[in-house]
Amino acid sequence: MVGLEVDCQTRCGHYAGPTDIIAIRFKCCDVWYPCIECHRALADHEAQIWPVGERDERAVLCGGCGAQLGIAAYLSCDSTCPHCGAHFNPGCALHHHLYFEMADG
Repeated sequence: MVGLEVDCQTRCGHYAGPTDIIAIRFKCCDVWYPCIECHRALADHEAQIWPVGERDERAVLCGGCGAQLGIAAYLSCDSTCPHCGAHFNPGCALHHHLYFEMADG
């Protein structure tokens, strides 16, 4: 896991609320970051988003239990880990387009 001030549940210096417990495996570099801001601060390249056709890729990590979720499973989990029941920040949905190609545009 690469990021700024990352704790054991994947919270970082940018997003450190109680439900900010996911990390994303970035398509461009195959590295796990807690958020786009950590990637921007530490990577030497622009982030690439996961295309719709790769929804089965395990690109989301639950900081609660360590489960790696497929993109489709994450996008349809209603902000709750399907493995451990941990709650994810529902506000993350506002940023999905930064990580995943969205079918509606």
